[in-house]
Amino acid sequence: MHEAGDGYPVLLCHGFPEIWYSWRHQMAALSAAGFRAIAPDQRGYGETDAPLPIEAYSLRNLVADLIGMLDRLGIARCAIVGHDWGGIVAWGAAMIAPERFEKVAGLNTPFLPRPPVKPTDLFRAMAAGKFHYILYFQEPGVAEAELQADVRRTLRGFYQDLAALKIQAGSSDPPGVLGPAGGGILDRLPDRPHGRFLSDGDFEVFVKAFEHSGFRGPLNWYRNFDRNWEESAGLDHRINQPALMICAERDPVLPPWMAAGMKQLVPNLTRTIIIRNCGHWTQQERPEEVNQALIEFLRS
Repeated sequence: MHEAGDGYPVLLCHGFPEIWYSWRHQMAALSAAGFRAIAPDQRGYGETDAPLPIEAYSLRNLVADLIGMLDRLGIARCAIVGHDWGGIVAWGAAMIAPERFEKVAGLNTPFLPRPPVKPTDLFRAMAAGKFHYILYFQEPGVAEAELQADVRRTLRGFYQDLAALKIQAGSSDPPGVLGPAGGGILDRLPDRPHGRFLSDGDFEVFVKAFEHSGFRGPLNWYRNFDRNWEESAGLDHRINQPALMICAERDPVLPPWMAAGMKQLVPNLTRTIIIRNCGHWTQQERPEEVNQALIEFLRS
């Protein structure tokens, strides 16, 4: 866990495959604005514990980790911000423990209705026999072997400046997401220098972290989609706290149209912002715009 600043606490939840360091720009800006920024490595990432059972990475356990951390820090209530998988955790935390998380912001990841069928059934229908990265991640050991064979190659493939590559949000076969059947995810990700939003020093921070932790823990998050769906059956699937949604125009994995209609489930959604010409790694690609939006939301 890393902290910066004093004042009202803001919990920052990273996505896949990232660590706390993806929030470095926000930690500096939030602390300068009078907030206490808290960015943990989440379960299975970086220096955290990585339990063996797949079910240990369920959403309820991930939220319990955050609550336990807040308890140790003596924090009764805070705002929570999440990007990518961290967005799922942030919305889930606001839904599961609304008394602890009193404001919530999602980056790229919208709050979606609970589907009528298991998520993996939806992914299979979406794939229609083609490759789908979440389905590929389901078999323990397979994706781990591919991603851990050359961590630098893996992270270069993920950390691309998709806006610069002119990849459109909502494209029919987003890179690494969908495509012809067969092969692995790296067959679909470019082997070229990392995106310009990272310095070489930044990139090495991520490489060192994943060389240490591997990918088993992070991949186990994906193996709990159906379990999370089952365990959420009894919850009131609404977010009543003040909320902010930040979308990235050129995110091919989580395109802005996915956030349409959120107001029905998030009645106190204050704004939906679309950051133009931005790819998936929003808080690293366009930190000034993200920082401004977060600070305005937190001060409101």
